[in-house]
Amino acid sequence: MIARRHFLQAGLTASALWGASGFGNWSRLAAQQRLSQDDLIGSGGPGALTLIHITDIHAQSQPIWFREPEINLGVGAARGHVPHVTGAAFRKLYGIEDGSPLDYALTYDDFVALGREYGRMGGLDRIATVVKAIRSERPDAILLDGGDTWQGSLPALRTQGADMVRLFNALGTEAMTSHWEFTLGIDRVTEIIENELDPAFLGANIFDAMWDEPAYEPMKMFERAGTSVAVIGQAFPYLPIANPSWMFPDLSFGVRQERMAEVVRQACDAGAEVVVVLSHNGFDVDRKMAAEVPGIDVILTGHTHDALPEPVRIGDTHLIASGSHGKFVSRVDLDVEGGALKGLTHRLIPIFSDVIAPDAEMTALVEETRAPFEAEMSEVLGTTDSLLYRRGNFNGTWDDLICNALISEREADIALSPGFRWGASLMPGQEITREDVFNSTAMSYPEAYRSEMTGETLKLILEDVADNLFNPDPYYQQGGDMVRVGGMGYRIDIAQPQGSRVTEMTHLASGEAIDPSKSYVVAGWASVNEGTEGPPIWDVVESHIRNQGTVSIDPNTSVDVVAG
Repeated sequence: MIARRHFLQAGLTASALWGASGFGNWSRLAAQQRLSQDDLIGSGGPGALTLIHITDIHAQSQPIWFREPEINLGVGAARGHVPHVTGAAFRKLYGIEDGSPLDYALTYDDFVALGREYGRMGGLDRIATVVKAIRSERPDAILLDGGDTWQGSLPALRTQGADMVRLFNALGTEAMTSHWEFTLGIDRVTEIIENELDPAFLGANIFDAMWDEPAYEPMKMFERAGTSVAVIGQAFPYLPIANPSWMFPDLSFGVRQERMAEVVRQACDAGAEVVVVLSHNGFDVDRKMAAEVPGIDVILTGHTHDALPEPVRIGDTHLIASGSHGKFVSRVDLDVEGGALKGLTHRLIPIFSDVIAPDAEMTALVEETRAPFEAEMSEVLGTTDSLLYRRGNFNGTWDDLICNALISEREADIALSPGFRWGASLMPGQEITREDVFNSTAMSYPEAYRSEMTGETLKLILEDVADNLFNPDPYYQQGGDMVRVGGMGYRIDIAQPQGSRVTEMTHLASGEAIDPSKSYVVAGWASVNEGTEGPPIWDVVESHIRNQGTVSIDPNTSVDVVAG
């Protein structure tokens, strides 16, 4: 049974207060008094077996702002279905009241106004409070990490992930899978697994490229609450395409559907009564896998940063989407009888940082990991007049800022910024610190290149990325959002086949159509090619912000989207 009332309880509690208060008058003290920690954490459902899921935290140990996407288009069988529903349509689907805390947490409308009312979300010390509360009720609860944990902040970059490994060890994580972890390089990943990591590092779909044999443990068996549970790890399938393969040259990945079916059978043969896939496939890939691989009870999905208040059921498989950046924790209670799953209750817990009390031990540990970098991170570079956010299929204001910086600082005609989903938001009027810049740029291949490309090459790049995003077959969707473009506009019809989606490419400064045979100076960053040269992107962005003083991002209307 899926109890929607569990999720909605917090929203209903706070909505009465919202209706009685004027804009801007709901103080955080009132939020703490009326939207309580107990409301948010709640209690469990039937059954004695509990899973706790966190994913895609991207090294964010602090409470942050994070705006959910305005545009999240689905194609093929996924068109019109969650997670490809946003804004008012999302609220209507789940019965979420306009202006409520859950409106703020899960949709993008009125983000600035609601954010100023409800405050930041996340924070590992608040997550620790939630985990401890669940474990006080269910001591056998299994805490699982969906990956993208060791990358995304200045401290994580400087320590090569050591800070996050230490924090997630302290949280009591028991198994994890991976994606951006491998951009630390295979030597560092191996060092962490062998010497620093407490959780099991799982990847059923990661193989040794030379010997074509499994490179990591595919699953871990747990005996909890009188139940045998198999947790199977599924790493991001497209790592060698989306990220630099030279950083992990001896590994191969892929969806490997037949391999997943094999490991599920092995788990059942080993006595598993419940089979859980801890996945970094992305939601649509997991939806297809659930339909085609029998025997999976629960998929804890990650990578696409979706937060859904109810599981999506595909046959007998329940898909759980737990958001990103520490905004949510999922609690899944499983009722197992006679060696089989009889019922499931899911609670998506929003981590309102002004409501949930920080855990003192985790607060101290987080402060300890950040202390060597505090002076560097806290330096103010400028101010933003605009809301800076990243999520969305086509453009975000953070990436508009990055593109502006690339054009001005690298003296380019056109800028390209990868369609990363990670990176905290900033509110209008907020100071921009060095930490803020690193939260949207911190990675191990940051070089900002400057080169010449013909119009034909630019078209090929846009078409290739568009197919990775909008191919109707989820197994050909290789993650990320559309490459962000500065200095150029275009029209895209996502329903067209590869090679025919992008038209009307225009050089914005001149107003002229992009000439396929003409060369343009293009600046970008995060090239997957080994040996790319250029300054790190954070230096480029910092210089631009200092030169601007106050950053203002005009509305971006350069991409004309035809959704079919």
